[in-house]
Amino acid sequence: MAKVLIATLYSIEPVLIAANRLGPDRLILLIDEKPDETQTKHLQIIDESIGLVVDVKKVPTKVYDIVSVAEKCVEIIDMQPKNDDIFINITAGRKTKALGLLFAAYARCTRVKRIAYNPEEDTNAVIWLPKLGFKLNESQKKILHAIDKKEHTNISITELAEHIGLSRAMLYRSIDELRDLGYITTEDGLMLTDAGKIARL
Repeated sequence: MAKVLIATLYSIEPVLIAANRLGPDRLILLIDEKPDETQTKHLQIIDESIGLVVDVKKVPTKVYDIVSVAEKCVEIIDMQPKNDDIFINITAGRKTKALGLLFAAYARCTRVKRIAYNPEEDTNAVIWLPKLGFKLNESQKKILHAIDKKEHTNISITELAEHIGLSRAMLYRSIDELRDLGYITTEDGLMLTDAGKIARL
């Protein structure tokens, strides 16, 4: 069993603190697709320090696309061996990346051991964030996947009910629940919101 730390990276101090406290076997850093001079310098410092004793992997992600970051992070979490302990630290990167990583942790809450944030005001403090989940039932998951696949073809309620195997009444109820949760919008046909795209991961 290994300890895996998945962290955002821009400023270096939170990553160094988290790695020193946790003592991970594997450090996975979310970096920009095109790292700037500051991020590149910090990556080099990590390679020349932590990288000498810990397996460090760098995963490029988009900067401002939270859904894309969440998808990439879910993929990273799913690739880790089942018996590894996965820790998340959302302190050091851009806010959009931190949110994408946090939402991925929610999408895979059963795989993640802990989620940490270190406040700037006190670098010794650790705020352990709650492990939340999207808690969708199987019908709701099927609806989100079906809408995602058919989003651009304006799927009808009848087609969706047949595709999923639900009665129209049950489908309407589930659609209302998903809309109230903010996972779908029904204004211009059935479409997933960004929250819905993350929840279906």
